[in-house]
Amino acid sequence: MITIERIAEMQKTILKKKREGLSVGFVPTMGFLHEGHLSLIHKARAENEIVVVSIFVNPLQFGPNEDFEAYPRDLAHDSKLAEGAGVDFLFTPSSREMYPGEPSVRAVVQKRTNVLCGKTRPGHFDGVATVLTKLFHIILPDRVYFGQKDAQQVAVVEGLIKDLNFPIELVPGETVREQDGLAKSSRNVFLNRRERQEAAALHMSLEAARAAIESGKRNPETIRELITMMIESQTSGKIDYVEIYSYPELEPLEELKGQFIVAIAVRFSQARLIDNMIFNL
Repeated sequence: MITIERIAEMQKTILKKKREGLSVGFVPTMGFLHEGHLSLIHKARAENEIVVVSIFVNPLQFGPNEDFEAYPRDLAHDSKLAEGAGVDFLFTPSSREMYPGEPSVRAVVQKRTNVLCGKTRPGHFDGVATVLTKLFHIILPDRVYFGQKDAQQVAVVEGLIKDLNFPIELVPGETVREQDGLAKSSRNVFLNRRERQEAAALHMSLEAARAAIESGKRNPETIRELITMMIESQTSGKIDYVEIYSYPELEPLEELKGQFIVAIAVRFSQARLIDNMIFNL
């Protein structure tokens, strides 16, 4: 595995591989890699001749009161995991390399952002779309891989690729979970022991929602109430949202039909956790 820090070197390297006719799979990350990231890397490895992983904690997607400085970082550990998973190139630019000055152009995402996490994080997905636009031009991937745990991000990236005509295939990866169902996340390390035990209730509530939907329940409010009751009774966390929308459009539904997402966010003392399930009726 070769680690590259400079944009110009990354572009020169990948252009050479593209001229050789090699396909490129790209896994963008903010580092602190876990099994969820590794599952995406393994998928990219199986489907492409070259695999590139980026590690970049993007300041544009953090709000003024969010955890940019506190976001966990361990590049040495990440490098070891990436190499073990078969990554060819690890792209690790600095903030100054990616943003040498105040950007004169930024992406603005106009749909799929005013709900779920985007509702309370204004400008977050503009930052995501801006950095991905840069990374897509630098890496020139044939396929890009994102975890379905961040389902709103996947929906936004789908729109970005489609609307800006990037010749890239978006490949979502299934959410990777702990044995008790908790979705793997870099932020899980911030849960204390009691909260970690309680957090299993998030996935349990989604499974209860699945059972209710499969039994014929079609009223979104009924499903929201079921999930809310379970989380409030089984955890000390504060619910940010329990929502149901069409997917990937993220539009409100009066009745459960077609493809839709049931999504939750719960805030514990030092960590905000998200999870979801996607259904197709």
